[in-house]
Amino acid sequence: MTRTGTAADRWRELQEARGIPPEILATAPESPWRHDPKHFAAPAEPPDTPSRDAALALLGEDGPRRGPLTVLDVGCGGGTASLAVADHAELLVGVDHNPGMLEVFAADCTARGVAFRTVLGEWPAVFDQAGIADAVLCHHVGYNTVEFPPFLVALTVAARRGVVMELTAQHPMAWLDPLWVRFHGLHREQPATADDAVAVLQEMGIQPTVVRWERPPRLPEDPEWVARRLCLPLDRVREVGEALAEIPPRPRVTVTLSW
Repeated sequence: MTRTGTAADRWRELQEARGIPPEILATAPESPWRHDPKHFAAPAEPPDTPSRDAALALLGEDGPRRGPLTVLDVGCGGGTASLAVADHAELLVGVDHNPGMLEVFAADCTARGVAFRTVLGEWPAVFDQAGIADAVLCHHVGYNTVEFPPFLVALTVAARRGVVMELTAQHPMAWLDPLWVRFHGLHREQPATADDAVAVLQEMGIQPTVVRWERPPRLPEDPEWVARRLCLPLDRVREVGEALAEIPPRPRVTVTLSW
C-alpha cells in the first residue's frame, strides 16, 4: 500500500487496513469484537506504572485548583486507569460505549466508596456530556479510532491540567497476523504504532512526553477468545490452541504519552 499525505492520513489508512474483510466477517459465528466486561475489572492494588505516575503528577497540589479534583476516564472499561488514582481525586467520570463496562466501573467505584459518574457513548460524540476534568486519562483505546485528530482534540480540550494516553507499542492485535495467514490465507497490512500516534500529535502542534516501558509477562491467550477474534467456529478451537503454542513469547512494550 502506498501512503502519502499527513500523519493523520497515514493513521487513518493504517487503521482502515486492519479491518476484517467482509467475506471473512460474514462467516463469523459471533462478533469477533465481543468482550466480557468481567475481565476488565480494575485490580485491587494499582500497579506502579509510568501512566499512573503521569496522572498523579497532573493531580498534584501545584496545579490550578478550581474546586474538587476530577478525573475523566475515556474508554474506561472497568476503570483501571482512573481507579488507580482515585485517592487523589474527588470524582471519577467514566466514558464507555459498552454499558456492561460501565456497570463494572460503577460497581467497583461503589464498593470502594469512590464518587463517580458514567457516560454511555462513543468519544468524542459524548464530549459535552462528559464535561471538563482536571486530568483526562485514555488507556488502550487509541487503536480503536480511525479519525484520530478529532479524538485527540476532544481529549485535550476536556483537560484542565493535561492528558495521559496509554498505548501498546504497536496495534495490540498485530501479534495475531501469523494466525490470519494460517487460518484464512490473509496477509495483514502493517499495523499502526505508538510512533504513528506521536506523529499525529506533533502534526497538531502537541509535543507529548513519551515513556516506553514493559509490562510483566501475561498468561497465554485463551484459544476460544482467539478463535472468536479470528472469526472461527468453536470446532477450530483445538487447532487454534496448537497454533498458539507455536508462537514465541512476545514483549509487552507499552507507551505512555502525556501532554
